[in-house]
Amino acid sequence: MRSSERLLVKGGRVLTPYEVVESGCVLIEGGVIVAVGAEAAILATEGARLIDARGKIIAPGFIDIHVHGARGHDTMDATPEAIGGMARYLAAHGVTSFLPTTITGPSERIMAAIENVEICRDKRGGAQIVGIHLEGPYISLEKRGAQPKGYIRPADPAEYEPFFAEGKIKLITLAPEIPENKRLIIYASQQGATVAVGHSAASYEEVLASVALGLTHATHTFNAMVGLHHRKPETVGAVLTCDGITAEVIADNVHLHPAVVKLLVRAKGVDRTVLVTDGMRATGMPDGLYDLGGQEIRVKEGVARMADGGLAGSTLTMERAVKNVMAAAGVTLGDALKMATCNPAQVIGVEGEKGSLAPGKDADLIVLDEDLTVDLTIVKGQIVYQAKERVQL
Repeated sequence: MRSSERLLVKGGRVLTPYEVVESGCVLIEGGVIVAVGAEAAILATEGARLIDARGKIIAPGFIDIHVHGARGHDTMDATPEAIGGMARYLAAHGVTSFLPTTITGPSERIMAAIENVEICRDKRGGAQIVGIHLEGPYISLEKRGAQPKGYIRPADPAEYEPFFAEGKIKLITLAPEIPENKRLIIYASQQGATVAVGHSAASYEEVLASVALGLTHATHTFNAMVGLHHRKPETVGAVLTCDGITAEVIADNVHLHPAVVKLLVRAKGVDRTVLVTDGMRATGMPDGLYDLGGQEIRVKEGVARMADGGLAGSTLTMERAVKNVMAAAGVTLGDALKMATCNPAQVIGVEGEKGSLAPGKDADLIVLDEDLTVDLTIVKGQIVYQAKERVQL
């Protein structure tokens, strides 16, 4: 649902993110961007509500295509309260669109989560749901990470076809080396979903063979996949060297050393790197014990781990990911923004409406302080977060 209010966000440094406009403006009407440019070039602003962004940065809203939960909520809770709580928290950290992400579990629990996301799709008041990320259950037992091992299984059309029928699955993570999963790669691609290699023990050759079937993305690169060896490139080697694969990165300085983040960005380039949080329900919460897919997770100093010490998602937020990738890879703010806005939009096929500031696109934008703290979040022309409300979110 779009806002009918006419807004003029003015005076800030606009990063579209393809170009920079100093002392720029964004004019919004009917939830859509009408004009972007220098203040003097924006005409027909009569009757618009003015938002002063002087001394600040105006940018497209972040798009998080891999986030399980936040603020005590999880996608698998399968309640409107959970999705609403996630949406509000994410908006406070600059996210304007997201894919609620499932985890491996019983079929009925996954279906309940999918149906709940669909019920919540058009609700307002936070970041917008643009689809679902189905992570598991069709993954490798060997590379399961924090995915519950008791429910990992090969893909069965009798199970997964109803998932697609009931929800708008925009992204699916699977292990392409499992024979039954190859048929799913083809089916998911035909349904308009992006297929990602993740939680996988696939060889270099198996990944490339799956690209030929329709696989185009990699879930949290380096994590939960076979690492690079100089004589056996394996899963990571295929992801880093295949131009047909875009690569997620969790830039929290825990999942990957900053030098590895730099390596990934150099290998994939700015245009094929995608920032994600992989956030779980402890995001925005104090240290303590939390649940993830029925497993007890301990969060200490903001790091979520299973009982065996393995990482279990993150408590990262997108504005921190942007800052971290700038520091690790030595990229500009504009390039880091691409990894959090237009790149994820392209991965899930919504670049026509989202991911950059241009006339005709959804009015999804954020105003940032110079230290990249989120000052204001607008979704389809509606102000859904202001910094003064931060303590309430």
